[in-house]
Formats: sequence, structure tokens, C-alpha cells
Amino acid sequence: MQKIVIHRAGGYRRLQVEQAAEPVPGPGEVCIAVSHAGVNYADCVVRMGLYASARQLVGWPITPGFEVTGEVAAVGEGVDDLAPGTPVIGVTLFNGYAGHVVVPRDQVFVRPATLKAPQAAAIPVAFLTAWFALHELAHVRPGEKVLVHSAAGGVGSAAVQLAVLAGADVTAVVGAAHKCALPRQLGAQQVIDKSAQPLWVCAAEIAPDGFDVILDANGVSTLGQSYGHLAPLGRLVVYGFHSMLPRQGGRPNYLKLAWDWLRTPRFNPLRLTTENRSVLAFNLSFLGDRPERLLPAMAGILKLFEEGRLQAPPVQLYPLAEVAAAHRALESGRTTGKLVLEIPGA
Repeated sequence: MQKIVIHRAGGYRRLQVEQAAEPVPGPGEVCIAVSHAGVNYADCVVRMGLYASARQLVGWPITPGFEVTGEVAAVGEGVDDLAPGTPVIGVTLFNGYAGHVVVPRDQVFVRPATLKAPQAAAIPVAFLTAWFALHELAHVRPGEKVLVHSAAGGVGSAAVQLAVLAGADVTAVVGAAHKCALPRQLGAQQVIDKSAQPLWVCAAEIAPDGFDVILDANGVSTLGQSYGHLAPLGRLVVYGFHSMLPRQGGRPNYLKLAWDWLRTPRFNPLRLTTENRSVLAFNLSFLGDRPERLLPAMAGILKLFEEGRLQAPPVQLYPLAEVAAAHRALESGRTTGKLVLEIPGA
């Protein structure tokens, strides 16, 4: 089989296509013949050598990829409810950019008939991240005002949908005019195009008393103002630091990283207490040992797709051999929806 291997940190040339033996499932495991793998910004950070869980849990060499779709190729001892050939979705801790991947049985889900294979590969990371932020941490309630940064991306567009389903009043923030249509289509009541509008002036007009929930993966460029635009009892949920990383070239600028780290807001617990605001943060890849907090949510998300209550994000397909182009496009900040790799030979 083919798979992508990164032997050490760096730019796009570190993404090497290599041949490898197909993995064999052990007891309680499923081997998936992968047809498509989702591409996430975290994969780019893995390639740069800056993703903490990749360093701590795997090291070099590493194959990126957290989400796949395909068919069951083989099952290990004790797995008797999935037959070979069953269309499935797999949630995996790395290794997704490969022709076959082995995952525990409880991380494999039968693909709903309402989802095509490329769409299915775009679902797990984005929707689990959005669900965890909104429901596990922020506990969003009907009628609350929610602001979602990067609302035309994978996680952002998922968050818009889930917040709308929860009965929230959603303000979507996007970075270009061509990105406005998607969050509107998904139900956002307000859309701010920060390339043409003053973001925080517009935000204050929409929510003069502040937002109840703000989802922010930008990092230093917006964190301080996001906190400042929380209502009393508001919750700021942090799940990334995209603005600290490169927009071109594929390599981190360590001087910029250091400067942005110094400028990153430090939230004083005394101030948090007196202002009745909360700052929450998480990284899904460090929750691999807590499947009970995530996997039931994945089943619920897929049920919402079956019922037609959620829409899959728009998908842009890239052949596995063009993985570098996919990373470059994602890092450019110009994409909408999700990027997905087509894996040969499944």
C-alpha cells in the first residue's frame, strides 16, 4: 500500500509517498481499506514539528491523518459485527494518510447512506471539535449569542450548524467575501467579512452586551479582543493558534512564533472571577484515552446526518501524491469547507 511518511520536521517536501506492508488487525481492531482521508490544519502543524501530541505520542517518522473512510478489509479477534466490504468511517490517532489503517472497533462507524465517501472523510475531526467546544465545554443554550471565527472552514462551518441546531443566535466571522455564502447557507444569522468590515466594531453592534460563547482558533491575532467581547458569564473556547503559523512557504518562522507567544494574552484568574467570564481550551488528540467523552458524540453526529439535520461541508479532492498541494492550499487561508485526499488502491 501507499502512505505518506514524514521523517523530520519541515516544509512540503517532507511529505513523502512510500510503500508499506498492509497492517494486520489485532484483537478488537478493524483494518480499513482507505478510499479517502480528511486533511486538517493539525496535519500541517504535525509536518512542521510543532504538534505536541505528535511529538509526545509518536515522534519521527510519522504518518499524519485523523479521519478516514473506506471499507472494512479485515477484522481482528472478537470483532463479529462488521463484515469485510462494509462502508465505514474511522477515527484514528494519526496514520490516516495511508491505503490501509488499523483502528480499535469502537472508533469505526458504519457510513450513513446519506454521505458519499469523500464527504464522510470530512466529518469526524471538524464535527467532533465543534461539538466538544459547544456542548462539552461551553454548554451552549437556546437563545445565546455565539460568535464563530473562521466560520467557512471545516470546524467553523460545523460549529455554525451545531450552534444553530442548539437554538443559538450565530454570528459567523470569515476572512474573504467569497466565504460569506457558506455560513449564511448553514443558518448563521449574521456574517462578518473581516477583510471588508471592521470586525470588532461590527461584533459590538451585533452584541452590545457581549457574546455568550466565542470559538477562537486564531491565537494571538484575536484572542484578546475575543475575551473582551464576552458577556458576563461568557465562555471563550480556544482550540488552535492558526495566526501564529505561516501563510506561505510551509515552514514556521521561529522569530514570529516567539514574538506571538510573548504577545499571547495571559488570563488573570482574579479578573476572570470579577468579570464572570471563562476561558476554556482543548486538543482532541490528547483525548484518545477518554473515548467515552467523544465516541457517543460521533454516533449522535452521524445520526443527525442520516436525518438530514446536518450538511456535509463542501469538499475539495486531492490525489494522495498531491498532498503537498493540499497542505499548501489549506495554509493559504483561502479555502472553504474541507480538503480530502483520494487514496489509490482501496
